[in-house]
Amino acid sequence: MVVAFILFYGKRRNKYCVGSTAAALPPGPIPWPIVGCLPTLWRKKPRYRWVHKIMEELNTEIACIRIGKIHVIPVTSPELAMEFLKTHDSVFASRPITVTTDMFSDGFLTAGVAPWGNQWKKMRRILTSEILSPARHRWMLSKRTEEADNLLRYVFSLTKTTPTSVSVRSITQHYSGNVMRRMMFNRRYFGKGRADGGPATEEEEHIGALFTMLQHVYAFCVSDYMSCLKAFDLDGHERIVKKALNVIRKYEEPIIDERVQQWRDGKRIEAEDMLDIFISLKDESGEPLLSVKEIKAQITELLLATVDNPSNAVEWAMAEMLNQPQHLQQATEELDRVVGKERLVQESDIPNLKFLTACAREALRLHPIAPFNLPHIATTDVVVAGYLIPAGSHVLLSRLGLGRNHRIWPDPMRFDPNRHLQDPGADLGLAEPDLRFITFTRGRRGCMGGTLGTAITMMLLARLVQGFTWQLPPGVAAIELSESDQLFLKDPLFALAQPRLPESLYPNFEIEKKDF
Repeated sequence: MVVAFILFYGKRRNKYCVGSTAAALPPGPIPWPIVGCLPTLWRKKPRYRWVHKIMEELNTEIACIRIGKIHVIPVTSPELAMEFLKTHDSVFASRPITVTTDMFSDGFLTAGVAPWGNQWKKMRRILTSEILSPARHRWMLSKRTEEADNLLRYVFSLTKTTPTSVSVRSITQHYSGNVMRRMMFNRRYFGKGRADGGPATEEEEHIGALFTMLQHVYAFCVSDYMSCLKAFDLDGHERIVKKALNVIRKYEEPIIDERVQQWRDGKRIEAEDMLDIFISLKDESGEPLLSVKEIKAQITELLLATVDNPSNAVEWAMAEMLNQPQHLQQATEELDRVVGKERLVQESDIPNLKFLTACAREALRLHPIAPFNLPHIATTDVVVAGYLIPAGSHVLLSRLGLGRNHRIWPDPMRFDPNRHLQDPGADLGLAEPDLRFITFTRGRRGCMGGTLGTAITMMLLARLVQGFTWQLPPGVAAIELSESDQLFLKDPLFALAQPRLPESLYPNFEIEKKDF
């Protein structure tokens, strides 16, 4: 009888999940009773490659993969993505509950991962009007410029006497971390720091913990789909995330606690950075608008959201351009033409650096930091493009599938910045509003920090290309462009750098007290 039930259930679910007229779910693999596709997904690693392989075999740009009782809906079509995030945006404006997001957001206190509701509305309103507004972005310009100068100083200190092979990954990751620490805490270092502006042990540990967290924020976790297994931590995610979170908190929380006390004691009365702004916000009765828990959780989320894309995109862009030196040469010539060699490139120059922007866009298209965008959860049953999307479904817009869609991008695996320059009159930026690839997405859950992310990414790439001549290391014929399972360049990029500007342009200043 049990066997008969399983056979009947499997036959029924096959009809249900291939988008038949009986029930128009998107096509997908036949799920097992109760557990769905969990056994298969458990064996297939990395899981996102199996998902994309299934979609390729089914020749579909939308699929249904049931895991436990949850329908997971991956999407690789920009038109369908727009259906979800524009036409039906209100239905998909919430986030699922997961073990990892619960941990780092301290119970879903933050704007990025909180489910739809008053807490999300409150935190989003604060970020858009107080932290990431255009006025605040301009207010923070000097801090970003200071770290762009420090980037140049640090690389110059490594290469000023002789061309030197430098770790581009280390430089890009720590620059992104430096910018955010400067804007958040008005400091570069957690400890004593280094005279050359490079990362010390504390910063290396902090940035390493942030990237560990990023790899697990929405990675597949069994207990997210089968809550009865949560106590067993079968994937080890809870243990790994807890360890990384402890490192992050070890460095951030003493600064936050001390600053909160300074404001309470009246020792601070003017805001100097984002942390001060969070603390100084008041509600209608004059009481603190945010609890200390909310401040700590939101700061961690902001750091997580801003260190990944810029560093990964620039490392990949540099690797691709080193293998196609004509692109690197064209970007350098554009900088010399627009900016010259008598001053350093600034954020105000970015709108005029079309080809360099195209290089960054192409890196973001071809080499996304994650296989999928943060998931959206359906709050009610809805029909999208003729398919039933049941309430509770997790919709995953595929960064890989959108950016590498053969229907949208001819020869999609080729790095070609010129594909973004077909319309000379277009206002070229890193955002892609039509979702042909994903940078900052759109809709109610769209990234609030697109302007900041663009500034960090473009200044990082522009300063590296303007400030130094880059070549392949001795004995290396070409950079191996294989990607790791986490979608990073499989081997960290090392390249030969040599200063190309007058020495007087490279910042030369001693470490200051405010740096730590």
